[in-house]
Amino acid sequence: MGKQLFIAEKPSVAAEFAKALKVNGGRRDGYLESDQYVVTWCVGHLITMSYPEVYDPALKKWSLNTIPFFPEEWKYEVIGSVKKQFAIVKGLLNRADVDTIYICTDSGREGEYIYRLVDQMAGVKNKKRLRVWIDSQTEEEILRGIREAKDWSFYDHLSDSAYLRAKEDYLMGINFSRALTLKFGPAVASFMNTKWSVISVGRVMTCVLGMVVRREREIRSFVKTPFYRVIISLPVAQEENKGTIEAEWRSVEGSKYFQSPKLYKENGFLKRETAQELINYLEAPLNPEEKRPDCTLIKIEKKKEQKQPPLLFNLAELQNTCSRRFKISPDETLKIVQELYEKKMVTYPRTDARVLSTAVAKEISKNIRGLSNFAPVGSFAQEILSQDAWKTIAKTRYTNDKQITDHYAIIPTGQGLQALNSVSHTARQVYDTIVRRFLSIFYPPAVYQKVSITTKIKEESFFSNFKVFGRGRISESGRDRKCG
Repeated sequence: MGKQLFIAEKPSVAAEFAKALKVNGGRRDGYLESDQYVVTWCVGHLITMSYPEVYDPALKKWSLNTIPFFPEEWKYEVIGSVKKQFAIVKGLLNRADVDTIYICTDSGREGEYIYRLVDQMAGVKNKKRLRVWIDSQTEEEILRGIREAKDWSFYDHLSDSAYLRAKEDYLMGINFSRALTLKFGPAVASFMNTKWSVISVGRVMTCVLGMVVRREREIRSFVKTPFYRVIISLPVAQEENKGTIEAEWRSVEGSKYFQSPKLYKENGFLKRETAQELINYLEAPLNPEEKRPDCTLIKIEKKKEQKQPPLLFNLAELQNTCSRRFKISPDETLKIVQELYEKKMVTYPRTDARVLSTAVAKEISKNIRGLSNFAPVGSFAQEILSQDAWKTIAKTRYTNDKQITDHYAIIPTGQGLQALNSVSHTARQVYDTIVRRFLSIFYPPAVYQKVSITTKIKEESFFSNFKVFGRGRISESGRDRKCG
C-alpha cells in the first residue's frame, strides 16, 4: 500500500494536519514524513498567469493596436520567489510511492484554485485525489474532513468558477489598464506632476473606486441647510422611576403653522426667529391667573413587540460590525478573524452564510460547552446547557442548509481559549463579539413596548416615540415645566 500525501495551503495549516495525523518528527526540506503519510504545503500561490509578453515579446510595449488581448491558450508559470517549494511539491506529487493525494488547501474557491494550478503545472497523473473540506482547524474537524473527503471531481464546478474568475480579472486588468493608461495616462501624469502614470483597472477595485468617487461627489456638492426644531421635556413615571422624555413639535392640521412657507419640514423652521416665536407663543399664559399653559396629554399608544436575536456573522457582517464598534478596516478584521481561525478559536472566516448547517446544529453543544470556560460569558453558556436551549436550534431560522454554499456562519469552536493570551486586545474584542452573537441565538426574543405619546400645548401638537423593555408602566406625571 502506497503513502498518502497531504498538501495544505501554508506551513501553519500543514503543521496542524501533521499533528492530527500524529506525524511526529520526520521533518524534511519543505515537508514532513512518517511511515504512512507525507505532509507538505504551498506558500499561498505557487503559480500565476503569464503576462502578454510571454505569448509574444512584442506585446511588452503597450499599444492601442495590440488590444484587446485574448489568449487562445492560457499560459501559466511558477512564481519566481517560490520556485524551490514548487519543485519540492512537484516531486512529492509525482513520487512513485504516493498513490493518494489529499487536497487540504483552504476550503473555498481560492484554495481550490491554488491546488488545481499546482496539479496542472506538476503534471500529476494516475493518482487518486481526495478533497478535504473543513470549517475549522481543530483536530476533531481535521480528522472528520479527512474521513469524509470526496473525490476532487466533486468540486469541479468550484474549480471552473475559480479559473473563470481569474481569467476575467486578467482580461479586464490587462486590456482596460492598457487602454485607459494610453488614453488618459499623459493627462493624469501632467496633473500629478510625474513623468508617467498608470491607470490600474480591476474587477473589484474599480467598482469600489467608483462608489468612493460617487460618495465623495455627493459630500462635496452637499449644501447645509440649517433648520430649527422645538423640543419639550415631558415628566413621566416608569414603574418606580421618574424621569423625562423628549417630545418634538410637528406642524399638523390645526397648527397655526400648518403648511406655512416658514417651515423647512413639518418638524422644523427655516429661521431661528420663527422657532422662538412659536416658543414664546406656547409659553404665553392664556389668562392672568396662569403662569404657563398646561401641557395636555392627548393620547398614549402602546404596542408590544418582540425582537429576535440577529443572524450569525458572515465575513461582511462581521467587518461592518467591527468597523462600527472598534474603528478598524475590513482588511484588519479579516486578518484578525483569520488569525483566530488559525488558532482554532473560530470557524472558517471567508463565508457568506449567516446560519448553521443541520449537521453542525446537532452537535453545537460541544461549542457551547467549550465556551463555559470563557470567563466573560461562561455563565451564559452554562445556562444554555442547563436549560437544553441548544436542542431546538435546528428547527429555527438560525439553521438552514439551503442558505449555505461552501461554509456555514462564523462561530466560536469553543477551543483554543489559551491562545487568547497571545493575540492583541482588538483580536480579543473581535472574538468576544463573535461569541456573544453566537450565544444570543439560544435565548428567547427580547420583549418590549413601543410607546407613542401625543401631547398638546394650546393647539400645537408634540410627539414622542420610544421603547420600554420588559413590562414597564408609563403614566402621566403632571404638566410640562420645560417647554422650549
